[in-house]
Amino acid sequence: MFTRPRIIPVLLIDDRDCIKTVQFGERTYLGDVVNAVKIFNRKGIDELAILDIGATKNHREPDFELLKDIASEAFMPLSCGGGVTTIDQVRKLLAIGYEKVVINTGLIKNPDMVREAVRLYGSQSIVASVDAKIVDGDYKCVICDGQEVINKHPRDLAVEAEQMGCGEIIINSIDRDGMMQGYDLKLVKMIADAVKVPVTAIGGAGGIKDLKKVIQEAGAHAAAGGSMFVFYGRLRAVLITAPSEKELAEAGVYHE
Repeated sequence: MFTRPRIIPVLLIDDRDCIKTVQFGERTYLGDVVNAVKIFNRKGIDELAILDIGATKNHREPDFELLKDIASEAFMPLSCGGGVTTIDQVRKLLAIGYEKVVINTGLIKNPDMVREAVRLYGSQSIVASVDAKIVDGDYKCVICDGQEVINKHPRDLAVEAEQMGCGEIIINSIDRDGMMQGYDLKLVKMIADAVKVPVTAIGGAGGIKDLKKVIQEAGAHAAAGGSMFVFYGRLRAVLITAPSEKELAEAGVYHE
């Protein structure tokens, strides 16, 4: 029997387009998000995360019509974040088929809403996303799709999110986003050591070896990524893909 950590592709939506960013800046158009979901269905992935970064950037609510279309086509567990600022939005996302709601800016701007969401829907349904980057030589939290740096260490925000009742922490390295050069293992381990809830790492995955490192060396419970699931080769041609169970087992990501 294999120990099987979750491997999670992440799809970004901006103005209904599926895109991929580099360090939360440069954007590459990937195509239709529903079509990408259909391809991931065939790949048999563990879970899929949908982040509506356009909602966050433009201070609007999530695109529920598009998100409902995505959920209706997905055959895997789904999480969704971006633009979530109210309890009613959390309710709607859970009602249309998302198992987990991801909250980033609300951890800072409206922690009472996060606590209420946990009370109503359970800690297993609420995921805290901690975006981090190095500023003046140390890690700082960033909110609002990378637009606002907060004078708070990501370790402290992760601990606060756990105290709010969030059942999972996503730690996202903005500096590694889209670079495909490996996760920030120091950052991930720092968060994994600071909390008792599961930690999902994102930012930097370039291949299976990176998934293995972040899980086995940094203590992540799950490894998420964008670029390695949507690009192929040195020229970064768009190709929706995912490693097979056999490939993950042979590489030691899954182990007995």
